[in-house]
Formats: sequence, structure tokens, C-alpha cells
Amino acid sequence: MLQDIGFKLDKVRNIGIIAHIDAGKTTVTERVLYYTGMVHKIGETHEGSATTDYMEQERERGITITSAAVTASWDEHQINIIDTPGHVDFTAEVQRSLRVLDGGITVFDSVAGVEPQSETVWRQASDYNVPRLCFINKMDRTGADFDRCVDMIEDRLHANPVIIQVPYGSGESFEGIIDLLKMELITYGNDEGTDINYHDIPVSHLEMAETRREEMIEKIVEQDEYLTVKFLEEEPISDEELIAALRIGTIEGKLHPVMCGAALKNKGVQALLNMVVALLPSPLDIPPVKGLRPKDGAELLRSPKDEEPLAALVFKIVSDQYGRLAFTRVYSGVLQAGTTVINTASGKRERIGRIVRMFADRREDIKEVRAGDIAAVIGMKETSTGDTLSAPNSQILLENISFPAPVVQVAIEPNTKADQDRMGFGLRRLAEEDPTFAIEVDDQLGQTKIKGMGELHLEVLVDRLMREYGVEARVGRPRVAYRETITRMVEIDTTFKRQTGGAGQYARCKIRFEPMTAEERAEAEGELLFVDAIRGGAVPKEYVPAIRKGVTQAMQGGVIAGYPVVGIKASLIDGAFHEVDSSEIAFTTAGSLCFKEGVRKGGAVILEPSMKVEVVTPDAYTGAVTGDISARRGTIRDMGPHSEAVSSINASVPLGEMFGYANDLRNRTQGRGSFSMEFDTYTIAPQSIAEEVIAGSR
Repeated sequence: MLQDIGFKLDKVRNIGIIAHIDAGKTTVTERVLYYTGMVHKIGETHEGSATTDYMEQERERGITITSAAVTASWDEHQINIIDTPGHVDFTAEVQRSLRVLDGGITVFDSVAGVEPQSETVWRQASDYNVPRLCFINKMDRTGADFDRCVDMIEDRLHANPVIIQVPYGSGESFEGIIDLLKMELITYGNDEGTDINYHDIPVSHLEMAETRREEMIEKIVEQDEYLTVKFLEEEPISDEELIAALRIGTIEGKLHPVMCGAALKNKGVQALLNMVVALLPSPLDIPPVKGLRPKDGAELLRSPKDEEPLAALVFKIVSDQYGRLAFTRVYSGVLQAGTTVINTASGKRERIGRIVRMFADRREDIKEVRAGDIAAVIGMKETSTGDTLSAPNSQILLENISFPAPVVQVAIEPNTKADQDRMGFGLRRLAEEDPTFAIEVDDQLGQTKIKGMGELHLEVLVDRLMREYGVEARVGRPRVAYRETITRMVEIDTTFKRQTGGAGQYARCKIRFEPMTAEERAEAEGELLFVDAIRGGAVPKEYVPAIRKGVTQAMQGGVIAGYPVVGIKASLIDGAFHEVDSSEIAFTTAGSLCFKEGVRKGGAVILEPSMKVEVVTPDAYTGAVTGDISARRGTIRDMGPHSEAVSSINASVPLGEMFGYANDLRNRTQGRGSFSMEFDTYTIAPQSIAEEVIAGSR
């Protein structure tokens, strides 16, 4: 209950740790918890014992899957930390965390430099104007290159890095850190990193350090006119003035301080914490949050003050064996246990049951959450990710969180009826937690499809479904929803005649089948335009609906490959009946038989769904991407610049060729490309594809 022991708002830091997978985010977080006294033994990701990687799936795979919240204290400051995933499949976890954070630490691997997901999370942080520190990790690894990493931060991320620390040695000879602000060498006397020693900079590194400090000062004073004058006139600038200017430049997003260390070897983390406190913003340094008044859409501002009306954003829902938790950032006012608030998004009232301070998967009860703080609420039933909680008498609607649409889907089939019931419940709970996870039930194919951001994303969700909800199910690739249609007009005259011992069955109908025009498609309610063109009572009016019913039933079952038939105009032009033997059943059967023959003789073709695909890729890979799209029978519609050195490619590609595309695109672009996909239209499949579909081999 850290805030309850007297932390003022200017002493609070809400930060996230973001990076590419395997850069060392969770290792950095674990050291922060150790040095702040929140854990007494350091857990390791590779051993499956990291505090914030508490899910079984995380410990088995050695990666972070879900963002975990922890709270610690350092130098009389409260630090709320969210450790986020680095894998591209879980990028939504980063998105929603950055939406509510005030600052961030971006971790880079000193050997790999700026990696693909580093670019993605950096771009997400820029979208939300989140100030960042850069921590170049793993300086103890063979091949570590501090300067190359800084150059990549500048070139690839278009950032403005300010080096405030440089490594003392690298690789196996990495011994410590040179602090350019205080001009001292930091070394460590034990493996735990708790015996910190401060020295004068050795003569062998002094000239380099003085040059680097001069470059650092030049960058910092550019942000302050008064300091610029002092610098040009060669007047001394105090460390306090430098840090104050650096802090302003960092909070405004104009400067990105660069630090270094080796978290696994327990070097550099305390210095990083000192800079989190010194340079990253408190909630008071962030502009007032903007929202809308639900009644008239007028803009409202809420400052981070306890006396202001409540404005809070729910940024994450988690369901576990203890209940449903809603992670919430309070922007103004006080959220108290036992009170009632309004969910402004839905207009429904919610009672705040318990409020807990999260420590990964552990929790502590607290009575209230004040402005600028983050906690989790237990007991809200109608609230989802992105919803706003506000005071009943002073409502506000904060900007929701936008998430990318899912791009990969698989079919899932329960083994038993009991599994089906559990699966339905489990899928709904998982979809509540994860806005990028979607469920679709295809009644025509009798198939449940689950959609996500990638194969690993869906693999983890299915694993959770089986372990947490006890579901046994088979998972496979979904069938493409092909369709059938005709290409030319044909008239079919069908007589259905059945004579048994008693009354017989008799019906005759003559129907003209033809492809629908674009205008007719716009007018038709569905995929069939049925026209009653009978003259002279050849077929009594009461039997016409039965003929239409037979045609409709045959359409749903398909004719040449078992897929629904679409886009047909059926005109009933003649027929005959028998006063005794004719019936609705007879005319329904005649209509069905007539339709099936009409499709066979009407130049039947297979239609395949074509998708509108947008690929965003660095310019260096556009040739490989466009070539691959063409190989998938895709058509490039247009290309153009997306941002600096990044292109956007718009294409139309058959859905059947898009399975596995997410992984293929990552391989072709070294993980730096991304794509979105939505349904466009149905097009006639080539003969070779149609033959595979009809044979059931595709």
C-alpha cells in the first residue's frame, strides 16, 4: 500500500518497460524489484522464476505474454511499473499499457541494436507522446557495440539520443559505467550489484569522457535559451541546471537520454532508477487529460487533482480464479472502494467492490486510488477495456484505446458436448481480456473460428483454454468460404412426378436462371432475386412460395462443390399442376431439382473471397513483398510512401493464399513489415483452383 504511506503526486512515476523480444525487459524489471526491496531473491526469465512472468505459458516459453503491473519505491518515490511483452503477436498489450503510462524505459540489446519490434513499440510510444529513457542492455555480451546501437536509435527511430553514460569496457571486459553528468566511474564490488563504488575517471578514458560530456551539454542546452547563452559565452553550467534542462527536454519528447548496463550481471540498474526519478515525469508534469461531455460532445479537461471529479480509464481486464480484475488509471478525483460510479461508455452504474494494488499475480487491498495512480478494481461486471469511469454527477468520456484487427484465424472444434459448453464460456472470458482476440461462428460450415494477431498468439490462447477452462478440442486450419454461381442464362423445364398406391405427387415448373446485374444485386435482399412471371394461372399462386423455397434450399447446399450459390436471378415463367396430386411438397421438390440442373447447365463457376490487403514495409523490402504478393495471385492496386523510408502497398489477394502470410512477411522483412486485411469481394477462381475445390483437396 505504497501510496497510502504518504507519497505526494510529484513523487509518483507511472512507467512501462518496452522493447523487442529478448532485449532484457523482464530481467531489468526483476532487478528493479530486487534493488527496491520488493523481492528478496532475484528471479530469472530463463529459469522460469521471474516475478512478472507468472503465467505457466510465460515460464515455459521464457517470454512475456501479458503485461504485468508491479509497484515499488525508490529514493522516496513510488514507481508503478508495467513490464510489457516484446513479441509482435502481443503488441496490443504494449498498446494499452502505453495509453495510460507517463514515461517509459526502452531496452535495447547492445549486440542486436534496434530490432523490428523496437521500432513498433517506439512508434506506439510516440503516438501516445510517452517520454522515454534508452537503456542499452547486455554490454557484457561478446559483440556489444554501444555506439552502433546509439547510431541505430538515431537512424531507425528518428530519435534524438543524448548519451549521459558510456560503458567502461565491453563484452567480457565490461567493468562499469562512466557517468557523464557527474563525471565519475561506477564499478561493482560483488556479483549482486549491491556493492557500488565511485571513482575518478581513469586517465586512459578521461579525454574520451570530456569529449562526450561536451557533446552531451551541447544537445541539452539547445533546449534552453538561457543555457545556450551561457554555453556560448563559456560560462560554467551547474549539474543541477543541466539535469533540469535535460528533464524538460525528455518530458517534451525532444531528447532521449541514453544509459547502459548489463541487467543480468546486476550492473547499471540503480543508476537507471536514479534517472527514472530525476528525468521522467510525474502525473503533474503531464497535460490535463482531454475528454468529451456525453450529453453534447463538448471538450472537457481534467487535471490530476483529488478534488476534481472522477475520471478513470480501464485499460485491461483479467479474469482468474479469484474473479474479474479491471486495471484502472485514475486521471482525476479519487476512486474509492464501496462507492458507485458511472461507466460513461455504456451509461451503466458500476459498484466498486475491492481495490487492490497489484504485484504481478499477488495483490494488496487498498481503500482508494487517488489522481495519477494505477490499481485494479474487483467486482465490476459490465466494464470492458477502454471504458471510462466517472462521477455520476459529472460525467466525462475519455478517448478509447484503438487496437489492430486480428489477421490470423484457425478453426477449433470441441471433442464432446461438455467441452462445447466449457469452450463457449472460456472463449468469451478470453475475448473479454484480449481486444485483439475475436470469435466467429460460421453456421454454414458448422465451424467456430478464433482470430488473433499471429500463430503464437492463438497457440497461447488455445493453451489457456485447455488448461484454465478444462476444454479438450481439436484445432486446425479453417476452410475458405468459397461460393458458387452461374455465368450465363439458361431456361430449365422440370417435372416432378411420383405415383404410389394412393395420391401421387405432381409439379412442373419452368425457370429462367441468369446472373444478377449490379443493379439487381443492390436491390435484392440476399443472394437470390426470385421473380414470379407466371401468366394465365399455369401455377396457382399458393404454390409459388413453395417453388421459391425449393430454390432457396438448393442454393444453401450448393451444387458443384457443396458451397452456397450466390448472385442468381430466378424467373418462374411457366409450369403445370394437377388438381389432386399437386402439393406444396411437390412444388418445393420441383423447384430444387430445377435449380440444381440450372446451375449445372448455366456455366457454373467457383467464387473465392478476395481480401483487401495493406502491407507496411521498409523501402528496402518492397521488391520482395510485391513479388510475393504476385506469387500469391495478388494484384497490386497502388503503392506510396507511408512514412520516412517506409512504404505502403495496397493489394487484392485471394484469402486462400493468405494463410501463413504473417510469418512469411516477417521472414521477408526481417520482422519489420506488418499488414492488415479485410474482406473485399468474391471473384471467379481460376480453373486449376476450382478443380481443387470441387475435388475437396483445397
